[in-house]
Amino acid sequence: MKILITGAAGFIGSHLVDRLLEDGHQVLGLDNFNEFYDPKLKERNLKTALKNPNFELVRGDICDSGLVDSVFSSFKPERLVHLAAWAGVRPSIETPAIYSDVNLGGTVNLFQACVAHGVDRICFASSSSVYGDRHTVPFTEEDDVSKPISPYAATKRSGELLAYTWHHLFKLHIHCLRFFTVYGPRQRPEMAIAKFVDLIETETPIEIYGDGHSARDYTYIDDIIAGVVKSIEHVDGYGIYNLGNSVPTKLLDLVGLIGEAIGKEPLVSFKPNQPGDVSITYADLERSKTNLGYDPKTSMKDGITKYVEWYRRVHPA
Repeated sequence: MKILITGAAGFIGSHLVDRLLEDGHQVLGLDNFNEFYDPKLKERNLKTALKNPNFELVRGDICDSGLVDSVFSSFKPERLVHLAAWAGVRPSIETPAIYSDVNLGGTVNLFQACVAHGVDRICFASSSSVYGDRHTVPFTEEDDVSKPISPYAATKRSGELLAYTWHHLFKLHIHCLRFFTVYGPRQRPEMAIAKFVDLIETETPIEIYGDGHSARDYTYIDDIIAGVVKSIEHVDGYGIYNLGNSVPTKLLDLVGLIGEAIGKEPLVSFKPNQPGDVSITYADLERSKTNLGYDPKTSMKDGITKYVEWYRRVHPA
C-alpha cells in the first residue's frame, strides 16, 4: 500500500514510518522541519528510514497548497495519515494565530487534495485535549467536547469537525484518533517525561505545576503506533477513537517512577497551575477495542524503563 504521512519526521510520525516500512508499505513522508524544537532531532528520527528504498521524504509545508497538490499527483497515495500540526497547549495561548493557520488551513489543503486525487481513506491525529477540564471519567467519544480550554485543543476539535464535513460532502472515510499523552523514545524535548528524565539524570530540580495530584493517561509510543496501524487497516466511514492507556498516573507518582528507573532521588519545587492545563485525562477504550482491535500492553513502569534506557543510549555519560 502507498501511504502518505504528514509530520513524518516528528515523534509519532517517525515511529509510524518505521513500522509501515517494516510491514512492507511504500511511504512518503511530508515534513517542514520547523523550529518548534531542534530540527536536528527530526533529522535523526528518520535516519534509518532514509536508507529504505520504499521511503521518500519531501521537505515542505502543508500550508502550501501547490506543494501538497504536487505531492499527491506524483506519489498517488492510497491512504493519508495526517499527523502534522503546530503542537503544544501552553504555547498555543501565546501564539494562537499559527495554530489556526497550520492546524486548520493545512488540514483543509490536505482534505481538498484527497478529493482532487481520489484518496478517500484518511487517519487524522486529534488529541485528548479536546475534552477540556472534565472531571467525569473515563472520557468517552460521546462526551460533550464543545468547551476546549486552549487554542491548540480548539484547533484539534475543529479538525474533527472539518473531517466530518468532508466525509459528508465528499464521502471521504476518516478516523479521528484522540491521542492521550504519548511518550517514549524520540519524544519532543519539552514534554514532561522527556524533560523530567533529563532533569533527574542531571540532578536538577523539577518544577511541578499545581500540587502534583493532576493525572494523565500516559500512553507508550508502541501502543499508539499499533492503534494507528489498526486504524489504517480499518478506516471506514467517519469515526472518532480514543487511543490511550486507560490508566491515569498522578504527576508525583510519575516523578517517582522516573527517579526509580534512573536510580536518583528527584528534586522537586512546586509552582502555580498553568493556564490551559487540565486536572485529569483518562481514556475509555471500549470503542477502540471493539471496532479497531486496539489493545495497549505497556505499563507505565515498563514504558518509563524503556525510555530511560533509550535516553542513556542517546545521551551517554
